[in-house]
Amino acid sequence: MTVFDSMEEGGHEQVAWCHDERSGLRAIVALHSTTLGPALGGVRMRAYADERHALADVLRLARGMTYKAAVAGLDLGGGKAVILDQPSPTDRRSRLRAYGRFVHGLAGRYITAEDVGTTQADMDLIRQETPHVTGVSVALGGSGDPSPFTALGVAHAMGSLAQACWGHSSLEGRHVVVVGVGKVGGALVAELVAVGARVSVADVDPAKVRSAAELHGARPLPVEDALAEPCDILAPCALGGVLDERVIARLACLAVCGSANNQLAGPNDGRRLADAGVLYVPDYVASAGGIINIAGELAPGGYDRDRAVARVGAVGSTTAEVLARARAGGITPVEAADRMAEARIAGGHRAEEPVARPTLSTTEPVAEVAPTGTGAWLRGWN
Repeated sequence: MTVFDSMEEGGHEQVAWCHDERSGLRAIVALHSTTLGPALGGVRMRAYADERHALADVLRLARGMTYKAAVAGLDLGGGKAVILDQPSPTDRRSRLRAYGRFVHGLAGRYITAEDVGTTQADMDLIRQETPHVTGVSVALGGSGDPSPFTALGVAHAMGSLAQACWGHSSLEGRHVVVVGVGKVGGALVAELVAVGARVSVADVDPAKVRSAAELHGARPLPVEDALAEPCDILAPCALGGVLDERVIARLACLAVCGSANNQLAGPNDGRRLADAGVLYVPDYVASAGGIINIAGELAPGGYDRDRAVARVGAVGSTTAEVLARARAGGITPVEAADRMAEARIAGGHRAEEPVARPTLSTTEPVAEVAPTGTGAWLRGWN
């Protein structure tokens, strides 16, 4: 399959291949859609097996960002970038600066942000080359690390999920397994413990598991067993593609709701989850808190933390609407969320508040979900 074949298959607008000989930068920027506004999405830095894997990842992630922004009601499109290796600290600075220059060359069609393998300090560095970056430090007029807001949004989504499953939004006493306790997963553990949930954690990095156990009293799990651990809610918060046919057959949870992007390995896995009796909150619905927060940096008047916190709360309302539409229509939550996002994109429906175009001088009602038992809910799909 050629690059154009891959773009046409996913409906992507543009793919930019970036190479800087002096720094050694190799990066790919994918713009899926700019129908609702400039494409916003993070830059992921990791060692890919080859360019083919990197391209597949960035195309999939960019499409997810389009749907995430659309269903969250933002006047933004979807894009993503990947840097194809993990350089030394010295090379890292020069490659990020070079990356920033490439982003600037896209003339505002793409706005970059933090993602796996990059940090707020990296965004501050990129800001030296382009204003088309979000998640910069508060000192530069930004909102800082978006991870706590992503975690807060997932917690709101879980509240609506609990309402759908058990008739009330409280997570007190519910057992949640968090797989991946990095920046977002670690913040989610804190949110869950604060409301009385019982939390188990797993991560490929033992130090992160120890930290979650020591700071929050979370129960450690072997990472190889975590996805099959009996629990109320499974929260995938690491890399995507974890829910495939084999894993879904082993699940012992009632529901899945986490922050990882592209949790489903294939297009049929949403139906597989439903057939297995597992209620799934689509990842791009649950994890929208981060993009809602950093979008606040682009609003007229700049970033306002209190306004951002309030708007992240809408993740819970959106989740409730997705689950209500799924149940009413006898479809999966994935299908319901996709239809909501696609309808907004097709209609070009823009919100009232415009997105401000950054410059270098810048300082920076829903449907109720009827209480049901999980079994009654799932019967409504069939």
